[in-house]
Amino acid sequence: MTEWILTLVIFSPLVGALLLWLPPRGYEHALRRGALLSTLATLLLTLAAVFAFARQQAAGVTTENGYRLTCHVPWLTAAGPERIDVGYRLGVDGISLALLTLTSFLMPLVVWGSFSGIRVREREYYFLLLLLQVAMAGAFCATDLLLFYVFFEFTLVPLYFLIGIWGGPRKRAAANKFFIFTVAGSVFLFAGVLYLAWFAWKTTGTLTLNLAALTDLGRNGALPLTVQRWLFLAFAAGFAIKVPLFPVHTWLPLAHTEAPTAGSVVLAGVLLKLGTYGFCRLSIPILPDASFELAPVVAVLSIIGIIYAALAAWVQDDVKKLVAYSSVSHLGFCMLGLFSLKVAGISGAVLYMINHGLSTGALFLVVGCMYERYHTRDVHRLGGLARRMPWLAFFLVFFTLSSIGLPGLNGFVGEFLVLLGTATSATTIDGLPAGPLGYGWVIPAALGIILGAVYMLWMCQRVLFGPLREPPDTPDTSAGLTTDLTRREIAVLAPIALACLWLGVYPRPVLNAVEPAIVQNIAGIELRQAQRPEACHLPDATSVATMFPPHPRSTPPPAAGIAAGESLVMTGGSAHVP
Repeated sequence: MTEWILTLVIFSPLVGALLLWLPPRGYEHALRRGALLSTLATLLLTLAAVFAFARQQAAGVTTENGYRLTCHVPWLTAAGPERIDVGYRLGVDGISLALLTLTSFLMPLVVWGSFSGIRVREREYYFLLLLLQVAMAGAFCATDLLLFYVFFEFTLVPLYFLIGIWGGPRKRAAANKFFIFTVAGSVFLFAGVLYLAWFAWKTTGTLTLNLAALTDLGRNGALPLTVQRWLFLAFAAGFAIKVPLFPVHTWLPLAHTEAPTAGSVVLAGVLLKLGTYGFCRLSIPILPDASFELAPVVAVLSIIGIIYAALAAWVQDDVKKLVAYSSVSHLGFCMLGLFSLKVAGISGAVLYMINHGLSTGALFLVVGCMYERYHTRDVHRLGGLARRMPWLAFFLVFFTLSSIGLPGLNGFVGEFLVLLGTATSATTIDGLPAGPLGYGWVIPAALGIILGAVYMLWMCQRVLFGPLREPPDTPDTSAGLTTDLTRREIAVLAPIALACLWLGVYPRPVLNAVEPAIVQNIAGIELRQAQRPEACHLPDATSVATMFPPHPRSTPPPAAGIAAGESLVMTGGSAHVP
């Protein structure tokens, strides 16, 4: 059963999407409930996958490159001198399982939160939302590069129509800009995928897109540095736009502003993580030398994005656009942590992905609740709403504090680990090689934290406090809404608030799950750099396999010990195995 659990998680929303076409017109309440039940069923299946993963981890089940719950169905296969090995491969490690759980957790809340905001073409709306969930879950579970690319690209189609049909006044421009940017980057990504498959065939005699086999190519030095550089740039073209990384971020504010509330929540909560996940899953483990060499370039772009987007958010009059720019700033921290190439920094980046999905997604939900009542998001037309809407004020302040990293809430832990990993990146500890960054990179990044607190608290002060300011003939309660948040809206926001509090107080279970996968991901970088502490230039690829003996960090520590919190200890941004 565990072999097919991920397939059930991925395609159960598709079954729900098809069933939405059964109720006749006039039964919109059945459509809403059916979509909600479908996402809840997927959440239950995801929890079953989490428990199955934990059982395998506790039992010390040996896996291929750290993946568990694996499934393989051959698709394009051929024997003989020109072997082909491309198939339906699924599997998860701690990183992909955490993001899969985030997706399944947010989708029922997104669907439930849409009950009052979407009143036209509801069947198509929920159908596209469920299709989008299929694509996102598939991208996180795929361990074949071609299958990953198919799911990665398919996310564009549902979101394009969600923005273009149910968006704001400039919805068509926003949808077209989103589609053009992402497709342009994906062309280079696909070129990189094809070249990597061809290179694997020329090197090993097998045309394979198995991520485990491709990771071994990079780890063993079979990919020359020149090839790695070009592949890194090709992958970065697709993933950097998705993050989005400065300067290819310009599509995001417009898409966020014009998208319906559900589209903004899914975009911020999950879809942007496909970019950071791509760097973490493909670029770093498969291209270790290029990742190390180009890490300072990525860090510079990340810091520029952190500060620039924070300043841009500060001058916004539209609350939704302010939160959109905050996403660009926050995801710069994710990229900085990833390319510290240390366990602490990457752990912080993964935790930051989850935290950003929760807090920023919740902020978009709160802004959506406010917009349904006042039909404006202009801070100059709103003010003093805390008196009239205390529940909305509570959640807006709570998720604002979570977003700016208040100690005790989820944002603080991720920021701390990212900065810790970045600061100690250049330090050699316990014989492990130094990373590409260092303490000097922390200072400008910390400025982004200060600016984030400034513009988020400024927004809360303008909207919630001071004299009461409301547009004429508002708040609008014609859709069955009350002046303050309804019980349904409170029930949508409360689980996210509890998750933010839990991750802020006790993030250890998530870190225990992701750290073995992180150790596995950076094993190739540590192996390569340990042999060349002063340079990152490769010798001839044919001699590399005999020059570099196995490194003790090339295999992760025993899974059972890590799960029990016994063997992996955070030590100055690296992982020390006693």
